[in-house]
Amino acid sequence: MNEETASEPNGLIRRIRLSDDRELILVGTAHVSRASRDLVREVIETEQPDTVCVELCESRYQAIRQKEQWQEMDIVKVIKENKTFLLFSSLLLSSFQRRIARNLDIQPGAEMIQAVESAEALGARIVLADRDVRTTLTRAWQAIPFLGKIRLLAQLLSTMFGADDISEEDIEAIKQQDVMETLMADMGKYHPQLKRILIDERDHYLAGRIREEAGQRTVVVVGAGHLNGIVAHLNEPVDLAALGTTAEKGRFSGWLGWGMCGLVLAIIAAGFFMGGSHVGGKMMLSWVLITGILAGVGAVAALAHPLTILSSVVAAPLTTLHPLIAVGWVSGLVEAWYRKPRVRDIESLPEDILTVKGFWKNQVTRILLVVIFTNLGASIGTFIGIPTLLHMM
Repeated sequence: MNEETASEPNGLIRRIRLSDDRELILVGTAHVSRASRDLVREVIETEQPDTVCVELCESRYQAIRQKEQWQEMDIVKVIKENKTFLLFSSLLLSSFQRRIARNLDIQPGAEMIQAVESAEALGARIVLADRDVRTTLTRAWQAIPFLGKIRLLAQLLSTMFGADDISEEDIEAIKQQDVMETLMADMGKYHPQLKRILIDERDHYLAGRIREEAGQRTVVVVGAGHLNGIVAHLNEPVDLAALGTTAEKGRFSGWLGWGMCGLVLAIIAAGFFMGGSHVGGKMMLSWVLITGILAGVGAVAALAHPLTILSSVVAAPLTTLHPLIAVGWVSGLVEAWYRKPRVRDIESLPEDILTVKGFWKNQVTRILLVVIFTNLGASIGTFIGIPTLLHMM
């Protein structure tokens, strides 16, 4: 059994002795707190560990250490690989954290950078202990039903408006916790699947990685929201391979997509058979108008190029019947073709995501908005269109 040998009064430092006599010093931080950065430096310099574990994956580590990473983005590849929402949600969360960090006048992730730099100065081994953020976001997205996705998107968009109105009291409270975990926990009230995947699963994953990689004396730097979970799971077996993978689409998902296509076509065919060409033709026109117009509205909301709007209207009636093609892919690629992101769009992306206006002004994020909004419009059109066709019979 592991033994907790000491805990600081503020609960931000926990000392654990593992059953094999290895020692862990867990430091809970807020990701936008200068005090957390100073605490991390002080603990590492005082404890002189042989290993330092940080709550980062390789992707997040590169994001905070390499400022030029935005310049390597291939927006067309993002669309083709169906990673639009993953990138967009990452940018929204980054925007929320960056704006709070700006209010606190500190670099986001400064305490993690400090942990790495202090470990390097000491010659300690550095362990990136967190699950890949892309895996986490993908698992979260796959776990949420369609209506939940719409609600989540609305909540993520709302973060674009909230971070600039934080009071001094809120800022002081944020310093006592991990701001991103607070945001995720709040979303978890409405999406239990999110809390399980974004917090609970990562507690298990972090605990497993820390136990696996810990040296004789290890300092662990994690968000304060993970402390209790990590301590609770240190004794439990963890299947890291299972937690580190994303579920592939099963046969049921494919059958459902083709089943939806078959249902719509069957309803329209029944309309021709039962009501003649007049009813059948009217049903086809209704499907085209409902799905096409709503996809077009999505493109307009994203301030898309006129040809992108037209392509959305034309493509939506067909793509909604084909489970392997999304209208957002069509509209996003058309938008990227006619409004190719400029070098300055890529370079200004970290600054532009700090404002709502910036998301629509920057061509990279506008393309993402085009993909998401046209897909959303077409999906709503599908859910409206099927009952409408049934009523016309």
